[in-house]
Amino acid sequence: MDAKIEQLLDLQQTIAAPLFEGKTYPWEVLPEINDFILKLGPTLDASKFDHPSDDVWIAKSAKVAENASIAGPLIIDEEAEIRPGAYIRGNAIIGRGATFGNSCEIKNSIMFNESQTPHFNYVGDSVIGYKSHIGAGGITSNLKSDKSNVIVKSADGENIETGLRKFGAILGDNVEVGCNSVLNPGTVLGRNSMIYPTSGVRGFIPENSIFKAPDNIATKK
Repeated sequence: MDAKIEQLLDLQQTIAAPLFEGKTYPWEVLPEINDFILKLGPTLDASKFDHPSDDVWIAKSAKVAENASIAGPLIIDEEAEIRPGAYIRGNAIIGRGATFGNSCEIKNSIMFNESQTPHFNYVGDSVIGYKSHIGAGGITSNLKSDKSNVIVKSADGENIETGLRKFGAILGDNVEVGCNSVLNPGTVLGRNSMIYPTSGVRGFIPENSIFKAPDNIATKK
């Protein structure tokens, strides 16, 4: 299972790169996002970032809609766009040039640079890689129905215990998730993978794959 950080994510494309250092799997950063933001925020260049409250830092070049609901700890990087009706619940890092859209909700997650969740998305306890995009209505489901810890599973039977009760999804770089898809807890999407619209996805999807159904995963040519 190619689910390690270096196989999924370009750490040059996030202000949160130091948070991933010394870790093997990207979900290991989820419990540490809060403390990382509170440590990094005060070091940000005051000529580039506003500091409207104790635990919120917003780049001066970012566009934030007036009716967006924002709670910290939070960092919104340069040139990011927060659209009307967005709901940021805290422990979030929105990357440079990223788009967080109308009526979307995010908590305890990292969006890498130029990633996009533009319309009616929920992003919880997740990492969205560089230039990845979740279509309208896409959801990262972050809690199992039985409330047990999340396990990352592969089709060949390899399982990785995460030790996390809440863990949504990891999207590697350049992933495309079709509209109205649900990424079940512990879903990991490899680089350059594509998910058909209205899909229910679970487990590890290899890089350069096209997910059409659980029993129909093609390789990009």
